[in-house]
Amino acid sequence: MVKSEIIRHLKDKYPNLKLNQIEDIFDIFFNNISDALIESRNTEIRSFGTFSIKKLAEKKSARNPQTGELIYVPSRKKARYKASNALNKLINSKK
Repeated sequence: MVKSEIIRHLKDKYPNLKLNQIEDIFDIFFNNISDALIESRNTEIRSFGTFSIKKLAEKKSARNPQTGELIYVPSRKKARYKASNALNKLINSKK
């Protein structure tokens, strides 16, 4: 499912809202999650899951697989998502 499909479903459910209002709400929601992750804060959405940041350590001697050359890989951050137990149960109950 893509953003436009979600917005269309929300428009069908809430016909009194305009499409641009729904899109603004959608953008604000995900921008707030992004801003929290940039600041290394976790974001928990009950019954859905948790977004967090994992810090990956630097690698001082990694190899380029094409050339075999030794390269330095700096430390970096990675966004992570962990589904809630309620969501996992819901997914696994529908077959």
